Amino acid sequence: MSPLKTFIVEDNKVIYENLVSTLEELANVEVVGHAKDEETAVQWLHHGERFDLMIIDIFLLTGSGLGVLKAAQDAQVEARRVVLTNYATPDIRKRCALLGADRVFDKSCELEDLIAYCERISDGSATTPGGIQ
Repeated sequence: MSPLKTFIVEDNKVIYENLVSTLEELANVEVVGHAKDEETAVQWLHHGERFDLMIIDIFLLTGSGLGVLKAAQDAQVEARRVVLTNYATPDIRKRCALLGADRVFDKSCELEDLIAYCERISDGSATTPGGIQ
């Protein structure tokens, strides 16, 4: 089974490094790109290599993960898009869904759910893109 090619948009270096090591160790994930801000992420969407999954934080060094989601939606990116944030409020979840996020995970208590979701994408048992649960 091929690794799940993943692009991560996260500005916190410690969180990014821990996320990468966790996903590569526990899920079938290969990180193929990384951005710390909205502008870099949007550029990567248009010029980076193909990927299967985007993991996006809402609050970035500059710009917003919501802007990244909007750009991915406008570009009709086929990859699954998930948000990993400390601000997984009902309003944020709704806004992310409207911008094409497949799932929203809370950094503080849903990391295991993200790992399980990555495993399900990799083995083909995840819900179809756009099917937020």
